[in-house]
Amino acid sequence: MNLSSVVPWGRNLDEYQRMFALTERDLKAEIIGVGDGPASFNAELSVRGGRVRSVDPIYKFSRREIAHRIGDITPVMREELEKNKENYYWSDFYNVEQLVTCRTSAMSLFLEDYDQGLRDGRYLEGLLPALPVSNQYDLALCSHLLFLYEATFNLEFHICSLLELCRVATEVRVYPLVNQVGQKSRFLDPSVQRLNESGYQCDLVAVDYCFQRNAHEMLVIRRK
Repeated sequence: MNLSSVVPWGRNLDEYQRMFALTERDLKAEIIGVGDGPASFNAELSVRGGRVRSVDPIYKFSRREIAHRIGDITPVMREELEKNKENYYWSDFYNVEQLVTCRTSAMSLFLEDYDQGLRDGRYLEGLLPALPVSNQYDLALCSHLLFLYEATFNLEFHICSLLELCRVATEVRVYPLVNQVGQKSRFLDPSVQRLNESGYQCDLVAVDYCFQRNAHEMLVIRRK
């Protein structure tokens, strides 16, 4: 993977709690975050004593390299957000600048924690649909990867990735369930059907978070 093809854009612990409806009990579980990128979720939860590991291909790069890429992409993201304001709900953020400030703050926390997190094994290089971990987690979280980029990843990738998440965790939560233009992903229903056929219970659950238009539900998967 070339770092120049990556768009690092991190979310914080509060956003994770709302995106995935995480309770205090959930936060005490053993959690794996897949595709976390430069989110501060791991850093913030670890300080609170949480047991969390993040898996992402970006973790093959050094702190300096990731920081440089964040610096390059932030003005690009700011410009894109300004161009596409109508695709988002602005109830949590007053304007684009406040959102960018929130994102850069989360990514700064990640960068401060990154080297120690690597040493602790909390940041692990890896990517779907084949994760370099064994079946040991209570909860797997996948944020802004599956379903969102349906033009990049095909149906088989989604199904294989969801089954892989089910392999490594007792419960899986995926958010959002819409594509980049805010429409329900065309891969959602066939993925759910395949998971049901494979012995899993799938539920669409409303969450108290909606920045991207129509992104107000998560997918929860458990073994039947």
